Amino acid sequence: MTKVMVVEDNEIIRNDIIEGLESLGSYTVRLRASSAREAVSVYDRSLADVVLMDIELESATSGLDAARSIIAVNPEAVIIYLTSHDDEDLIITAMATGARDFLVKGCDAASISEHITACLNGNANLDERVQSIIMREYKRLRDSEQSLLYFIHHLSSLTNTERELIACFLEGMKIKDIAQRRFVEPSTVKSQVRTLLQKFSLSRTSEIVTKIRELKLEHLFPVS
Repeated sequence: MTKVMVVEDNEIIRNDIIEGLESLGSYTVRLRASSAREAVSVYDRSLADVVLMDIELESATSGLDAARSIIAVNPEAVIIYLTSHDDEDLIITAMATGARDFLVKGCDAASISEHITACLNGNANLDERVQSIIMREYKRLRDSEQSLLYFIHHLSSLTNTERELIACFLEGMKIKDIAQRRFVEPSTVKSQVRTLLQKFSLSRTSEIVTKIRELKLEHLFPVS
């Protein structure tokens, strides 16, 4: 029998989940909690095989805190979120806690059982939308990492003048303003900008500024 713990602050919903799983005959749901603090305490004493975790308990995201605490106790804990909210940012944040799956309330016991079985077998059966969101986030992070490595590689080749130019662009300065600050002709600044853009294989200075801000590298270009 698979030992399941249900963390849900609504007693009616909690009982409905428990009755639905136990009706399948392969689950025992004797462990329940209605708050994040209680969830951690109960899990510490029981080490359930699976935890069905609501996210909105005492607060809008206290279920996430409970999941983190449980995984800190047992990194192999199998936690499946079963929640009413499914916006993209929440799904990304929730899965980053180390949970195995994310379900939206309203699915029947048989569907929950399928997801539990998949997680216990080490092959989470993520819903198509959840999987799409996670893969998109993975791609964004991978692209960001590649961009970061690319920038780090080229930052080492920047001259002091080019670093000063980037600092000026981060301030929102125009060519003529930069020329006045540096006491040079605008044509000189334009020539230096062309060389800078070539190094990064970009066509506009705004692209450099956007990328630096995306990667949070502004601190490398202090205002002189």
